[in-house]
Amino acid sequence: MSPANPLLDFSGLPRFSEVRPEHIGPAIDALLEQAEAAVEQAGTVSPVSWDSFVTPLEDATERLWRAWGQVSHLQAVVNTPELREAYNANLPRVTRFGSSLGQNLALYSQYKALAESPEYAGYDPVRRKVVDNALRDFRLGGAELDEASKQRFAAIQEELAALSAKFSQNVLDATDAFALYVEDESRLAGLPAEVVAAARAAAEKDGRPGWKLTLQMPCYLPVQTYAEDRSLREALYRAHGLRASEAGPAELDNSGNIDRIVALRGELAALLGFSSYAEYSLATKMAQTPDEVLGFLRDLAGRALPFARRDRAELEAFARDELCLDELQPWDLAWASEKLKQARYSYSEQEVKQYFTEPKVLAGLFGVIESLYQVKVKPDTAPLWHEDVRFYRVEDAQGRLLGQFYLDPYAREGKRGGAWMDDCRNRRLRADGVQTPLVYVVCNFGKPVAGKPATLGFNEVTTLFHEMGHGLHQLLTAIGELPVAGINGVEWDAVELPSQFMENFCWEWERVQAMTAHVDTGAPLPRELFDRMLAAKNFQAGMFTVRQLEFALFDMELHSRFDPARDSVLQLLERVRDEVAVNRTPSWHRFPHQFSHIFAGGYAAGYYSYKWAEVLSADAYAAFEETPGQLAETGARFLREILSRGGSRSALENFKAFRGREPSLDALLRHNGMAA
Repeated sequence: MSPANPLLDFSGLPRFSEVRPEHIGPAIDALLEQAEAAVEQAGTVSPVSWDSFVTPLEDATERLWRAWGQVSHLQAVVNTPELREAYNANLPRVTRFGSSLGQNLALYSQYKALAESPEYAGYDPVRRKVVDNALRDFRLGGAELDEASKQRFAAIQEELAALSAKFSQNVLDATDAFALYVEDESRLAGLPAEVVAAARAAAEKDGRPGWKLTLQMPCYLPVQTYAEDRSLREALYRAHGLRASEAGPAELDNSGNIDRIVALRGELAALLGFSSYAEYSLATKMAQTPDEVLGFLRDLAGRALPFARRDRAELEAFARDELCLDELQPWDLAWASEKLKQARYSYSEQEVKQYFTEPKVLAGLFGVIESLYQVKVKPDTAPLWHEDVRFYRVEDAQGRLLGQFYLDPYAREGKRGGAWMDDCRNRRLRADGVQTPLVYVVCNFGKPVAGKPATLGFNEVTTLFHEMGHGLHQLLTAIGELPVAGINGVEWDAVELPSQFMENFCWEWERVQAMTAHVDTGAPLPRELFDRMLAAKNFQAGMFTVRQLEFALFDMELHSRFDPARDSVLQLLERVRDEVAVNRTPSWHRFPHQFSHIFAGGYAAGYYSYKWAEVLSADAYAAFEETPGQLAETGARFLREILSRGGSRSALENFKAFRGREPSLDALLRHNGMAA
């Protein structure tokens, strides 16, 4: 019989359609009590062994993390005031437990005893990696601190968790709070028909005349890219750039949250003997020191800046000569760039979008997965949190279940912006068989309009492939130990390798042809249009690269060298822009206040990993380019040496096993049209 509280049911798939805010507190009460009892028991068991110590400890803590993961997921995709209140009320308790786990001297001693036992010598490399990582994480979690420092460390972690949650919620609320109602249809000139239709429907829903424009990406990006009305672009750009800042409601201002997060991270690192938070962060990454990361970023900037400056000069000349814009403002960039792309390559993003209908794109994505890894992706059924969500299963060639995933494709109010993958349940070998992985793939595409299938811009297609790459890292793992299965235990600067790798297949003609069907005619994308897209592939690659380097340098400088007595966070960002930016943002813009990756996500002192992983992914894809006609064989090797290995060995070992050498910058520069 299933428990009355759906968060306490681990017998099958989560019962998302039944979870209510009132279930959260009682479920966390029960699971914390079980986990705390298991921790106490594990700290005294003797003799210590895998079966007597590691397995029961993982059993109890996994249930807690799985239930809390479901709660965290729901507050990201169907946020309501009641759900948020329950989440925020329980977040400190869960954070305290996690902190205490990392500082538990009894558990630390048990792991040390296990590492010194005869049993350890007989472990396979996977179990040895689990034990070695655990010992490292205890040291990083403050287990060796004195009692007063431990308490301070735990208090910092608890406050940081609350601040990060508040930061993310402020961005969500500030995004959802904005609306611009337009009653003069001529102001919408240039916007795609489906965007206009969606804006009209949104206004009708609010009981208002005209059209409702928002800061949700399916509305904001088309306005910036296509709206002929310059003042309309400026209005949305300004509102977007001032979200969660002192320009809006005080309760949504992230200024104080940023300062406090940075200060607390520095204090936390100092408690453990690190000179900066960046050094602490890099202790679990491929890169060794902040200077190594900064050197990598500046080396890449030196190579990219000449191309970025050329991109900017070309855009300025085109805007002046063809668009009568003497001064290119930030809200003109996307619009003017789209006009230049159309003029140079004779196609528009909107023209291309009409061919990427959602059903065909999904079929194409699944086709790539199936041909690369000899698996099958099939529709499946499960309780869902929203009517838009789909559910799928992945089977091997013999029909055995490998894993399942949810796909939540569309933007809506109460749903966090952006795109991401997260795990709901990881692979684990249990006494009663294999626990298969279960993941979420979340995007924010525009919904279908007027009975037609949704269409995806090409950037949205690559986003879907990207997030599915993350999903495959979880779904296709062959590791059976939770701490190193899938993404677990993988160095943070390597987790983007499988995701960015998948994006490359969006540029193969046979793939694109198979996953396109015009929304009106059903015709596939014409080859000549694809050739124009290919010619434009590296359009403004220099500007895009230095923009990402701006974010990465700001993040690493902030967490390694920032002195609040000398600079403000905004002043630091301006200095970074002096170094690498070719498109300057207005002084009133508050980008840091919305930089959820580093203030509310897992990318603090790690944003550089996007660029580092691009090096890895471009080099990995080059192996496929070098072996034409051997897709299945090369795919099998990629699966065997990288995807399926999870965190059971270092990412560098994985890469070298696949490529036969260290990674090289050459493929990335070539793919981006920036080779010497």
